[in-house]
Amino acid sequence: MKRAGTAAAGSHHVEAFLEMMSAERGAARNTLAAYQRDLEDYGRFVGSFERAKTGDVRAYLINLDGRGFAAPSVARRLSAIRQFHRFLFSENIRTDDPTGTIDGPRKPARLPKVLSEQDVDRLIETAASLAGREGLTPTEAARALRLQALVELLYATGLRVSELVGLKATVVRSDARFFAIRGKGGHERIVPLSDKARDATAAYLSARKAAGAGDSPWLFPAFSESGHLTRQAFARDLKGLAAAAGIATAKISPHVLRHAFASHLLQNGADLRVVQQLLGHADISTTQIYTHVLEERLRALVVAHHPLAKGG
Repeated sequence: MKRAGTAAAGSHHVEAFLEMMSAERGAARNTLAAYQRDLEDYGRFVGSFERAKTGDVRAYLINLDGRGFAAPSVARRLSAIRQFHRFLFSENIRTDDPTGTIDGPRKPARLPKVLSEQDVDRLIETAASLAGREGLTPTEAARALRLQALVELLYATGLRVSELVGLKATVVRSDARFFAIRGKGGHERIVPLSDKARDATAAYLSARKAAGAGDSPWLFPAFSESGHLTRQAFARDLKGLAAAAGIATAKISPHVLRHAFASHLLQNGADLRVVQQLLGHADISTTQIYTHVLEERLRALVVAHHPLAKGG
């Protein structure tokens, strides 16, 4: 069994696998990059994709654990390796699948971090306050209004951060109440747009024009390889906003705001299936991480309305 840091024999199979994932399953660029990193690391460990045995795969998982990988990260690596070996089997490159009898590590049941409605209100109010300061240059005003629009849009729609920063400028029209978004796997869904989010976006676009920014197909253009604002830049600005709002920066991220969107909908009576569709989850089991919200709401309803729950 090879343990050297060189590329595995048969590494060209990884390229073919990635092409298949892109063409047939519509995998996003970030997903493909993650698969490539995972499989290259796996390949350096086992030495040969075509000769790797079940024991080699188990040894690799143990190696990941020894390197300090958390259970969810190990599970993600194993998922990539499984899909890759199934691809090799389907293409008759291998006559077996060495991952067939391997169980993944148990993921600890962790609830997503969720901001309270009061926290989100404070975050939005702070963004509006910062954007409304006097003495800002046109560029500073446009940047502040951009952050306000990003927060309003994210909380109003529950978009994934990659979907949010990659929105086209044509998506948000003055009279738009909904817009279509193409998410993971190329699946399209309809997303509602609140008045506040539409107004904040319109104010940002007006400020962007006043700042002399050139026309761009992107709603949030930036000097980046993609041509639009990066996820990392938005996450950094969001933490700065949280600090200004008096919210612990460790408690905030774009993904946490997406969780807040879903949790607050459920707290206020939305159906789990509706939330699944709005989040763009292909499987309801992914959305079921929010069942603790439903359970708490049901408990509160029983306490408030059931005669046996009332004392005296």
